[in-house]
Amino acid sequence: MLNVEDWAEIRRLHRAEGVPIKEISRRLGVARNTVRAALSSERPPKYERAPRGSVVDPFEPQIRALLNEWPRMPAPVIAERIGWPHSMPPLRKRLAVIRPEYVGIDPVDRVTYEPGEIAQCDLWFPETKVQVAAGQERVLPVLVMSLGFSRFMTATMIPTRQAGDILSGMWSLISGIGRVTKTLVWDRESAIGGTGRVTAPAAAFAGTLATKIKLAPPRDPEYKGIVERNNQYLETSFLPGRQFASPADFNDQLGDWLIRANARTVRSIQGRPVDLLETDYLSMLPLPPITPPIGLNHRIRLSRDYYVRVDTVDYSVDPQVIGRFVDITASPQEVRVLCEGQLVARHTRSWAKQAVVTDPVHVATAARLRQALALDRERRAAATRQHADGHSVALRALPDYDALFGVDFNPPSTKAK
Repeated sequence: MLNVEDWAEIRRLHRAEGVPIKEISRRLGVARNTVRAALSSERPPKYERAPRGSVVDPFEPQIRALLNEWPRMPAPVIAERIGWPHSMPPLRKRLAVIRPEYVGIDPVDRVTYEPGEIAQCDLWFPETKVQVAAGQERVLPVLVMSLGFSRFMTATMIPTRQAGDILSGMWSLISGIGRVTKTLVWDRESAIGGTGRVTAPAAAFAGTLATKIKLAPPRDPEYKGIVERNNQYLETSFLPGRQFASPADFNDQLGDWLIRANARTVRSIQGRPVDLLETDYLSMLPLPPITPPIGLNHRIRLSRDYYVRVDTVDYSVDPQVIGRFVDITASPQEVRVLCEGQLVARHTRSWAKQAVVTDPVHVATAARLRQALALDRERRAAATRQHADGHSVALRALPDYDALFGVDFNPPSTKAK
């Protein structure tokens, strides 16, 4: 086979110097037809080895028959069905070539986002447990939000996956940025849109901010790939080697780390999120003058056990409102109880499970009320008339005495005949 150097020399001699084919053949010691072939070829010669075939070739009809009925059958199962006698790599290589003919090809387009257009939200569950009370540790969710254009990432740990706590976390992150994107993308998180429709609390939150919550298709994590990659980045770059004394300590360490994370160069945008945030910010929607509906809220009638329950924790309430309706509002930081607009309890939110939070003032008030009730009962008992032997004198109604003596002070009216 003619090498590349001879091919190039033949073309130079003939086209640049005008040397005849016969002379070129004599000088280079090659056949005239070889010279003619080199002059007619516009590309340098390339050696190509004839295919030798593969050990998979005899089994390909059986493989195609299986894929025609079960396109996603795993390679080990196919090897078992066809009696594959060799190692797996040749079979896997052939399956990678022919399987798309049966399962189809699902290409993914490159998506670009305009400034202020979208933010992707998700819950990340770090494996490291956080101490929430003496002797109690929990795995708590972390709400992660990533802006589509600038790739700016922000996150915070929240107590539960309930709608009120998720919305409180969202408001904390959004108000920290100062504006909100036109669309917030969520997966089918049960508190946000587990049924395929945005829940009422989430819709009220989005309506107050004048934004829109868009639910990703089911089982399609690529739809919100930005925040999914950030979750993995948190897992591999933030979490390893860290210990956390409390949820507040976790959020403090996370906040410090996010400053550095947003200052790194992101390959997909060839820039730093912190530098592009200003462009994103100018195209976002301004925040409303009022706080959107967030937190856990419910209303109950306060029982004699003057405690209310938030999540799985009981909080004491002023016993003076026992028997009346109270309104409970819980943020990730605080629990407040109101009765007809008056504050009757305020506690720091406990993120523990099955805990009891008691205000000593409420215990003292309950003791004072019980003592007052006991004194009142004693007073009533002392005011009751008694016989000489000590038993109480029964009090009869006056009409009973009228009936006993046959006296009728209200005779029926009579008409003159």
